[in-house]
Amino acid sequence: MEELVVLIGLALLSVPVLLVVGLIMLFGLRRRVADLEDVSERLRAEIAARAMPAASAPSAFRATPAAASASVSPTSPVQPPAPDHVRPASPAPVAAPPPLPPALPRAQWRDADPVRPAPSASAHRPPEAPTGPGVVERGLRLVRQWFTSGNVPVKIGMLVLFAGVAALLKYASDQGLLQVPVSIRLAAVSAAAVAGLVFGWLRRDSHRTFALSLQGGMIGILLLVVFAASKLFGLVEPGFAFAASVLLVFGAGALAVLQGAMALAVFAVLAGFLAPIWLSTGSGNHVALFGYYAVLNTAIVAIAWFRAWRLLNLLGFVFTFGIGTLWGVLDYQAADYRSAQAFLALFFAIYLAVPLLHARRRPMGRRDLIDGCLVFGTPLIAFSLQAGLMRDDTTTLALCALGLAAVYAGLSWWLRRGGRFEVLQQGYALLAAGFATLAVPLALSAQATASVFALEGAALVWLGLRQQRRLPRWSGIALQGAAVVAYVFAAGNTTVSDTPFAHGLFVGAMLFVVAGLAIAWAYARAGATLPARLAYLWAMLWWLAAWTFELQRVLPARDFPDALLVLAAVTGWLAAERSRRVFDPLLAGTACLALAAALPLAYLQAVAHQQPFAGNGLWAWLVFAALGVRSLLCLRVGEGGFARAAQFVWWLLWPFAVSLLLVQLSERMDGGDGWSLVAAVTPWLAITSVALLRWSWLTHPLGATFDPMRAAFRTVCCALLALWWLLALGSAGNAAPLPWIALINPLDLAQVAVLLLIARWLWRGDSPFDGRARVPMLSAGAFLLVTVITLRGAHHWGGVPWSSALVGSSLAQTSLTVVWSVLGVLGWVIGSRRGQRMLWLAGAALMAIVLAKLVLVDRSHLGNLWGIGSFIAYGLLCTVVGFFAPAPPRAPASETAQEAIV
Repeated sequence: MEELVVLIGLALLSVPVLLVVGLIMLFGLRRRVADLEDVSERLRAEIAARAMPAASAPSAFRATPAAASASVSPTSPVQPPAPDHVRPASPAPVAAPPPLPPALPRAQWRDADPVRPAPSASAHRPPEAPTGPGVVERGLRLVRQWFTSGNVPVKIGMLVLFAGVAALLKYASDQGLLQVPVSIRLAAVSAAAVAGLVFGWLRRDSHRTFALSLQGGMIGILLLVVFAASKLFGLVEPGFAFAASVLLVFGAGALAVLQGAMALAVFAVLAGFLAPIWLSTGSGNHVALFGYYAVLNTAIVAIAWFRAWRLLNLLGFVFTFGIGTLWGVLDYQAADYRSAQAFLALFFAIYLAVPLLHARRRPMGRRDLIDGCLVFGTPLIAFSLQAGLMRDDTTTLALCALGLAAVYAGLSWWLRRGGRFEVLQQGYALLAAGFATLAVPLALSAQATASVFALEGAALVWLGLRQQRRLPRWSGIALQGAAVVAYVFAAGNTTVSDTPFAHGLFVGAMLFVVAGLAIAWAYARAGATLPARLAYLWAMLWWLAAWTFELQRVLPARDFPDALLVLAAVTGWLAAERSRRVFDPLLAGTACLALAAALPLAYLQAVAHQQPFAGNGLWAWLVFAALGVRSLLCLRVGEGGFARAAQFVWWLLWPFAVSLLLVQLSERMDGGDGWSLVAAVTPWLAITSVALLRWSWLTHPLGATFDPMRAAFRTVCCALLALWWLLALGSAGNAAPLPWIALINPLDLAQVAVLLLIARWLWRGDSPFDGRARVPMLSAGAFLLVTVITLRGAHHWGGVPWSSALVGSSLAQTSLTVVWSVLGVLGWVIGSRRGQRMLWLAGAALMAIVLAKLVLVDRSHLGNLWGIGSFIAYGLLCTVVGFFAPAPPRAPASETAQEAIV
């Protein structure tokens, strides 16, 4: 043990000495480097300043040969001398060169760089903003400050003396120089330390720094003597040694308070908290340990009454709860519950009072600077330890949380009533809200926790916006996230009752909706548009998800699409009503999307019960129609963009739903496939006809506000008709029970009607196509329709199956040859008679195609009458054309030809 004392003393001696030596050398080097940098910068600036006049001198002055040769770069070519007849007769007077700069001292020209050019002005960049010092740098700064400020010699001297006394005691013991009992030696050292302590007290006014350092050192020596007498030599009982240490610690604290010396108080606190550790007997008596700490913390409270020493408070807090937590983890037993609870409550009360005393002792202008470690750390650590003590009793723990909330709420109210310590009052209010929030999941189920968190979060957001404070707002948003976690946990561990809409999960989801809408309302009133819209979308997400899952749970699959249609109608109507009072694009967009949602829902209804209006679908559509009209009327107020889009979707929705109804009715009649296609397109033919011929019928209820959508609506309708027309080309057009007659069967008539409506649309000027493309588009469509009708005739009249074999039949190929040839001949003849060159050329091109078809396709059918007939028919038609229209017209007019065709 004696060797341990010597090692400790040498370590304490070597550390400050090495630090001082290293710091002195480091700062010396830094000063030398800084001086050299200053000299170098001054020299370069001076050289640059002197070089500028020389560079801007008039060209009349000529440099001396030496200067000129020096100024020429090594890579520049040497100019040859001028010939004699060019040189002047007499040399021009040469101006005297500018004076050279004075020679630099030896110490300066060593640092100057004659080869390196002077830095330009652009090279001097502004220094970057300094960054904050790191942890290591701050630590070194504190060490440097301790060793370089105040009475440095006496500080180092005390450390050296401390180690020297320890080494002297060891040396005397080893060499046998002092053949006196250990007790006498220790008494002598104690007497010397007491004398030094008295001398330091007497010099406290004249030599303050010296006196404080001397006092701290002497008290440390006395503590070492007590330690040696008890642990090393066994001269005194541990109880007496502990009492002596406590007396010394309290004496040091008293001296610190009397003299206003925080360093001495810190030393006393450190020694006080470490005394039970180095004087421990291993008995494990936690009551004695924490009783002693209670006394020590009471002394800290007393010091805080007189002095605002934050470091002292932090040391007491860290040692008290740190050692308490370590004991709780390692040695706590169930039998220690009562004593542990008592000490935990006592320590919490002590460090609840310390921040108040600390703030009370601070100057008036700095009372808003609170000690966050103590204000927030004390309740959090204390409650965590309490949770460890009550790990199986959540109800009592919830009551403890409520008790803490009440305590902090009372303190917040008391501080606010006095009008002082505003920041501390806000911190206590936040802690009160936090512990009240924490009590909820401890006392209630996960479902109730989610609901309370959601509503509390909305209240905090409202409070933060009202008081213009960020912390409550962010706390409220964080509570929304915590509520979601609790809700998900509850959803995974809860059995839903059979009662519709009256169980915890659905009610909790509706509370999320209320909270989200309340947050959106609060942000909207505060003028924060983006957060308000995000909160509204959050509420809508919960609204739709909750209703969708609940409807799917309680309703049969047949009625589920009908219920969703009603949900969409109600959602859109509510949003439109709110938008009528307080217009917002997001509300109007919600109403518009609700109407658009009816399109896929109508299809789901058709899948569930064949057509949208079957079963409860009729009632659902009646509700949708009434609320939809009301929504459109509400959307007339405000901007018209979403209102026009809503009415646009509204007029597309009804032909879609009616077409699904007519298709189902046609299938029930057991008719041909042509009837189903005609049933599907009939509502679209009607709405397109109205759009093209009676647009005013579609403007209600918006009126003239809907007129800008005219071109777009017509385009969409005609595009849908064109898509149906292309799909119908693949159908045989069976008109059973009616016989199939070309051009007057239902499918052919419907396709001809589509072409007529598209032609009407193209010639009204609303279409996006160029006017020159109208005739080719319609001609191609008519030609394609005639071709398909020809193939349908071969199928229905010739008995050829409607499949890929139809293309290979000789009847179909001969029919196409004859029909195409007739079309080509008509183009030839009409183009020639009317002088329309383009029509005549189109007929000629078609006849050329038919000829190619005869050569490539129809010649394989020359072995039967149909193939022979196609060749004969083509030849006869060409002969007729040769008689009536042997040549194209000479003066074609493109626009006149297009108008003549029309």
